[in-house]
Amino acid sequence: MNAIGKALWYIESHSGRPVTLDEVAVASGLSRFHLSRTFAVVVGRSPTVYLRARRLTEAARMLADGAPDILSVALEAGYGSHEAFTRAFREQFGATPEEVRARRTTANLMLVKPPPMTDAPATQLADPDIRDVGPLLIAGMRQRFTYETRGAIPALWQRLARHLGHIPNGKPEATFGVVIAPGDGDDNGFDYMAGVGVSSLDELPEELTGLRLPARRYAVFRHDGHVSGIGATCGAIFGSWLPRSGRELADGPLQLIEYYDSAKFNPRTGVGGLDIWIPLKS
Repeated sequence: MNAIGKALWYIESHSGRPVTLDEVAVASGLSRFHLSRTFAVVVGRSPTVYLRARRLTEAARMLADGAPDILSVALEAGYGSHEAFTRAFREQFGATPEEVRARRTTANLMLVKPPPMTDAPATQLADPDIRDVGPLLIAGMRQRFTYETRGAIPALWQRLARHLGHIPNGKPEATFGVVIAPGDGDDNGFDYMAGVGVSSLDELPEELTGLRLPARRYAVFRHDGHVSGIGATCGAIFGSWLPRSGRELADGPLQLIEYYDSAKFNPRTGVGGLDIWIPLKS
């Protein structure tokens, strides 16, 4: 069973009691951040959001079956009050618990069903190159995303494009997409920086921010398909390759780097391929 299959099994088999992200991460063999990122790629939402949706789905079924006590259903779903449960239930389904119990059906609700658990990786991977790289200086634009809003990352690249060719001390031969874990423990969000390599972070315009990355070792994977398919490659890296590799991820907020060779990658069409760098412990 791959890492996401293990995470799904753990969530589904322990959903009747409080479950923490740390527990699910241990069960999957991934770090908190990489579990959240890979889980979101495969399942479509973070583990915390998925668990909440699954509990509310089961609560909706109980209510449609005529559960006599809404508070008992709320407590079983992990909510400490009728009010908190009703608020979450309405946000999930657009209806109140009372309405679903009165209708005696879930037919008009968008229930969240568990996805099939499979050992098949998201995509087939060639063995990575192990490289020592850096240090690196990157200048660009940085923004917080959730796994639900990550589809807006291309818009960040569009904003950066206005500066390409005009960044002081820039190295236009390569651009980088850097994924950074948030420092606030938000498992459903991450920082993404679209940037270009530079020789110095001095004299940056106000619209840009700088990032210093120390020298470190990376596992470098090639993604040859369209850039929109990068999520499947990341899912295979963290969900399949990493647990089987015997390697450990480097400590720290840096999670991965997307490396775009300007001589090969066409930003207008999204084709030409890119490299995905995964930081490793030396």
